[in-house]
Amino acid sequence: MKEKTCTVCSASESHMMPMSMLRKPIIDLIKKDHPDINENGYICTEDLNKYRARYISSLLEEEKGELSSLEKQVVKSIEDQENITKNLGEQISRKVTFGEKIADKVADFGGSWTFVIIFFASILTWMTINIIALRNPFDPYPFILLNLVLSCVAAIQAPVIMMSQNRQEARDRMRDENEYAINLKAEIEIRHLQDRLDHFIMKEWQRLLEIQIVQTDLIEELAEKDVLGGNFGKPTRK
Repeated sequence: MKEKTCTVCSASESHMMPMSMLRKPIIDLIKKDHPDINENGYICTEDLNKYRARYISSLLEEEKGELSSLEKQVVKSIEDQENITKNLGEQISRKVTFGEKIADKVADFGGSWTFVIIFFASILTWMTINIIALRNPFDPYPFILLNLVLSCVAAIQAPVIMMSQNRQEARDRMRDENEYAINLKAEIEIRHLQDRLDHFIMKEWQRLLEIQIVQTDLIEELAEKDVLGGNFGKPTRK
């Protein structure tokens, strides 16, 4: 395949995009840096991605104001042609400390039916032992020691569960940011694809219109030659 020269950086490659296929706003951005550029030439993939990213950044800034760090990452991924999807499971598992693992285990156990059943069974056993089984109960009615134990369990369990909830909120936030980045990049890529298709259809429509005009001219020329040659108006023989 014959190599072409990029009109922006003068690099030589076999796969390049014709400048005529680019949208006018992108061509205008290129002209700001290269006023004398040939619009009938070609542009390499690296320069095309760079100016596409600049164009997308300007669009997002017009729509949303100043770009956030996440939106800048999306634009950078488009420029570098990289995937924006992240494996959140691996990232979360790498950052988990020993205390956070314990907090998750306690929160999971404290929010299960197993804990509820064990909790009520322990209370009933404690009360039964001190009321019926023992002549000298270690915690007689009104079970002051039992109330103290339950208060201590609640005091310890509450902050541990809150630690686990904070980690869950952090995981949800990371998941939401990842989904937002994926959706934003998909929206930008789809919009760019639609623009390119519209641009391509318009150029093809103009070419088809020019071909139709040429065909109409040829038909008219052929009709005039037939008229001048006497092929029309003659009576047919029986």
